[in-house]
Amino acid sequence: MKELLTTIVLILFCSTIMWGQELTADQIIQKVNDLMNQKTVYATMRMTFITTSGEERTLEYESWSKDRGEKNLIRYTKPSRVKDLAMLLLNNANDIWSYNPRTKRVRKMATHYKKQKMQGSDFTYEDMGSGDAFITDFTARRLDDEKMERYNCYKLELTKKKNVASQYSRLIMWIIKENFVPVAVDYYDEDDPNRWLKRLVQYDIKEIDGVPTSMRMVMYNKEDNAQTSMEIVSVKYNAPMDDNMFTERELQK
Repeated sequence: MKELLTTIVLILFCSTIMWGQELTADQIIQKVNDLMNQKTVYATMRMTFITTSGEERTLEYESWSKDRGEKNLIRYTKPSRVKDLAMLLLNNANDIWSYNPRTKRVRKMATHYKKQKMQGSDFTYEDMGSGDAFITDFTARRLDDEKMERYNCYKLELTKKKNVASQYSRLIMWIIKENFVPVAVDYYDEDDPNRWLKRLVQYDIKEIDGVPTSMRMVMYNKEDNAQTSMEIVSVKYNAPMDDNMFTERELQK
């Protein structure tokens, strides 16, 4: 009897410890941020989408990211009409420059350009280069856990902080408990928190260089009934990368 009582006490004690270690919203989003923003990332990408005229377009590009997503460089490789077109996104996409190989000129874009669609796709430049925005621009609140895409997930609501220039008033995010990959993200209009704009879903998650990586992601545009698929052709994490790559001068090369 004494041994049984001891066992029950131990079980209750361990349960109390486990309950006390339940992750907060801030802890969860920090883990997501750390996963998504590696020190450096080099990738070759393929993006496919349907234009408003019904034409299917496929673009390929190389991308370089440094300082955990704060600096981003995108250079298109295919098709020929966009080849060598390049975009430089600094300060979490708050500063953007574009290079046009036809004119051989670099142009600084207006502040609101981060809200523009990337080559007419359903991804904006804010989506591509927001870096630490999940933490710096939003306040996280934990909702009830929920399954999404067959994964057991944490569910968070991220609400935009005051004086933040994001195009989204809030995000709803489903995060896989096992690896902290945000398997789905819902985006809501900056002026109307009830206006659901689009959903990002991540598929085919593999471990690359020790990092859980979605090899294909799809942005579903709920308002336009459109979608854009983005596939990783190749990716390399945390390799040395020169700061000089992320300058206006290098953008022209």
